Amino acid sequence: MKERLYPVGQQDFPAIINEGKVYVDKTMHALNIIKTSKYNFLSKPRRFGKSLFISTLESIFKGQKALFEGLYIYDKWDFEEYPVIRISFNTLSYENNKLEETLKRTLQAIGESYFLSLQKTDLKGLFKELIAELNEKYNKRVVILIDEYDKPIIDYLDKENIHKALENRNVMKTFYSILKDAEPHLKLVFITGVSKFTKVSIFSDLNNLTDLTIHPDYNEICGISQKELEVNFDEELKLYDKEKIKQWYNGYKWDLGGDTVYNPFSLLSFFHNKGKFQNFWYTSGTPSFLMKMCRENHFYKFDQVSIHAADIGNFDIENLKIIPVLFQTGYLTVIKADILNSYVLSFPNLEVRESYLRNLADTYINSDVISSTNILQGILKSLQAQDKDLLKSAINQAFAQIPYSLWIAEKEKFYHAIVHLLFSLLGVYIFSEVHTQKGRADAVIIYEDQLYCLEFKLDKSAAEAILQIETKAYTERFQNAGKTVHHIGINFSSEQREVDDLAWMVNE
Repeated sequence: MKERLYPVGQQDFPAIINEGKVYVDKTMHALNIIKTSKYNFLSKPRRFGKSLFISTLESIFKGQKALFEGLYIYDKWDFEEYPVIRISFNTLSYENNKLEETLKRTLQAIGESYFLSLQKTDLKGLFKELIAELNEKYNKRVVILIDEYDKPIIDYLDKENIHKALENRNVMKTFYSILKDAEPHLKLVFITGVSKFTKVSIFSDLNNLTDLTIHPDYNEICGISQKELEVNFDEELKLYDKEKIKQWYNGYKWDLGGDTVYNPFSLLSFFHNKGKFQNFWYTSGTPSFLMKMCRENHFYKFDQVSIHAADIGNFDIENLKIIPVLFQTGYLTVIKADILNSYVLSFPNLEVRESYLRNLADTYINSDVISSTNILQGILKSLQAQDKDLLKSAINQAFAQIPYSLWIAEKEKFYHAIVHLLFSLLGVYIFSEVHTQKGRADAVIIYEDQLYCLEFKLDKSAAEAILQIETKAYTERFQNAGKTVHHIGINFSSEQREVDDLAWMVNE
């Protein structure tokens, strides 16, 4: 296969085209938006192509027709040039400055780039003046492109900094409040973010705002569909396992009737790394407040969760609810509709499942010395060596890191959470939960020619755990599978805060 260039992490449309890198054509969606709606909002998880779509719109409105040769929009748009106000909150520096001052400097800089001398000094007046002056000078309506509008809120959602999030929300409410009255001067407004916060004026004041997030026509506006994968990466698909690629990186859906899509950052990273299956999304960063919320809510064990349609797209800084946050940040996706106008949500794929479990396990363990990866390696080595003392030690490593005060307050919840997270995380790679007619084992691990069935108890005995495995016949269905079957019973003592009893039986 000819060497191809993949724009991993690149968000600049002109650079991707000029450098001859792979571009999956999304200009059909851009044209539909331009023709049908003026005010638009798009929420998608991080690393999903929102910034690239903003850059594509900017090039369209700057009249850069040559960049679009061979793309859908090329002969369907006149590429007239319009004045563009583009603000990317990802690139703004407001950590050590007031957001209001940062925005005022940004607007002044945009005005100077168009050789305007703005007179207003307040944020609201300055934004309004910039729009009106651009409209008058160029006799063209203005295009406004706002990328990651909610970053100044999301950066401060932890409890210690929530006052900054509220302060920034108030600044943004003032900033966006002029958009409705500026309508005669505007050609298009396109705003992206990870989330849709209430009490921000773009959602309360703009009654004609088109929310593209779960709109059926725009399910594939970001991400890569199966058809787009096969058209744009046909040579790559000859080299790698297509079903495994789908299991790892596909599965996102925002419209019930639409197809699932792949995470573009992960997919391009996979091809760039010559088909190495790994978690690319996890390494690109996860908000720390999210994992803290999950731990505080003990939200660690689920396959499918339901949420009312009215709650899925909005949340309030002062009353954050974990399921909408997980949906909007990309950890959960729509699986199907439920009764009473509800959606059923679940992990989209293996990559996201591992991201969530790994992040949350590390948040529970809360150690600078050891991570969930170290502990998992110890558990796997103990199983390979069939060493019960090593298994006991590996599990106890996780509990040894928990502060005494936390353990005393919520000992049972912490115990169940850590056990579930560690073995579910291990299961991303080497097993699936196994159901039987009489129940479900805590963990069934199928590794090479060995099968390990584990049952966990709290303040009871390892013998009780072994008896449950046998009584409920958890491994009966595997007796003729040609594997050595291991029954492992583990009891945790809440008083000693460690595994105090472990029994291991081998059924040849």
